[in-house]
Amino acid sequence: MPSSYLRKFRKMETAQIRVRFAPSPTGELHIGNARTALYNWLFARQHRGTFVLRIEDTDRERSTEKFKTNLLKDLKWLAIDWDEGPDRGGPYGPYEQSKRLDIYNQYLQELKDQNLVYPCYCTEDELSEERRNLLSRKMMPRYMGRCRTLNQEQRTKLEAEGRKPTYRFKVRKGEIHFHDHIRGGMRFDGESIGDFIIMRSNGLPAYNFAVVIDDHLMRISHVIRGEDHLSNTASQLLLYEALKFKPPEYYHHSLILGLDHTKLSKRHGAVSVGEFRKKGYLSEALVNYLSLLGSSLGEGREICPVETIMQTFKMEKVGKGGASFDEDKLKWINATYLRTYDIEKLSKTIRSTITDKGLTTLTEEKLKQFIALIRPNIEAINDVNDYLGIISDQAFIMTEGAEKILGEKKNVEMLNAFCRLLDAIPEYSETRLKEALRELSKITGLKGKELYMPLRAAITGMTRGPELDELFRFMGKASIQQRIGKAVGRIND
Repeated sequence: MPSSYLRKFRKMETAQIRVRFAPSPTGELHIGNARTALYNWLFARQHRGTFVLRIEDTDRERSTEKFKTNLLKDLKWLAIDWDEGPDRGGPYGPYEQSKRLDIYNQYLQELKDQNLVYPCYCTEDELSEERRNLLSRKMMPRYMGRCRTLNQEQRTKLEAEGRKPTYRFKVRKGEIHFHDHIRGGMRFDGESIGDFIIMRSNGLPAYNFAVVIDDHLMRISHVIRGEDHLSNTASQLLLYEALKFKPPEYYHHSLILGLDHTKLSKRHGAVSVGEFRKKGYLSEALVNYLSLLGSSLGEGREICPVETIMQTFKMEKVGKGGASFDEDKLKWINATYLRTYDIEKLSKTIRSTITDKGLTTLTEEKLKQFIALIRPNIEAINDVNDYLGIISDQAFIMTEGAEKILGEKKNVEMLNAFCRLLDAIPEYSETRLKEALRELSKITGLKGKELYMPLRAAITGMTRGPELDELFRFMGKASIQQRIGKAVGRIND
């Protein structure tokens, strides 16, 4: 019989919407899992429900404290906060599966008492052989129940050989069906599932078993997760039935794909939240893009701050088909956010990200001016590095394209003429600069791109970048003359 602890939770009814995100700390937070977390968080916040963070760390070989720390860090960076979790506590903890082993054992005993589980002594080699045989006969690989009918004498003999049993759940015959709020009616044949493991030989619970126990005891009302868990749902519903638990409502969303329409993986490039963070993307932009993947925010919207997403996002409108991750689209969204990002906040972000000495020596006001100068030309925070040559001689690099432009004799002559014109200007002003450029055009016969490109190349070492008048305003007359003089000297050498 279940303990009083278990009876207490049996009597509880799910009155409030409660959802969970339950990652395993066996690697960095994948962008697909981040989207799942976002969906759950949005659903909870829209319905004034509770968002639970649960760490599923029963894979002792691969779970690490480092991955757990990074996971929490990435979620906080995305501004996905939780109401209950390992660091916040809550009424239904512990929120780490490794600390809930006694609970799983109590429920295992209940299933034993009902004769719904049995010990399985099959080795990995025996199971692999069984799978190969089934595949050769064009049958669905599953456990065929070899140990289901063992008597006590046979079990004792196997244990004497040193075999430690797993525990398998007896799958009933017949259909398992449920309604998914995205995919509609779902049906699975119990016979095609086969008796599945709920407790491993090392005493740790299998995924499907632990999830059912935890979701019930934590009063999870809605489960929102990827479509790769659909078959798991069938197995879990059998456990809900056996334990007389009320199952939650289900939403199984599509997976994120690469541009080649295969499951997004490392071969497609960056796939973890941490990688995109290091590349200089804003968390707001990444959240915005993730909310667009596989769903619509209505009225053709693409740029939506989280406040707007909260109002318009609907889980029921998430598509069944996989959404392709396009980093170019993310870059465009990120660049759009950068254009209007709060300058104070952006300044702090850049200071904490870019460590170049030339940048760190800028005053706060000068840094803001620098950001305002370059942000029409950047798509991510790390792109700031491309423009550090504007403020730092140490960071100045002459690109191949700029070298080619400055290698033309007419351009060297034009630069020398421009320096002479600047000498006649007491101090920089936009009006005087325009007058100097008009005079330069008359002297050299050069116009438009032919006039401006060599100036840009000499001053910045690049063939693209901020508008010249804004560049002159930021750098000042003396710095401009110095850069042009160095460029001419480099060419003459």
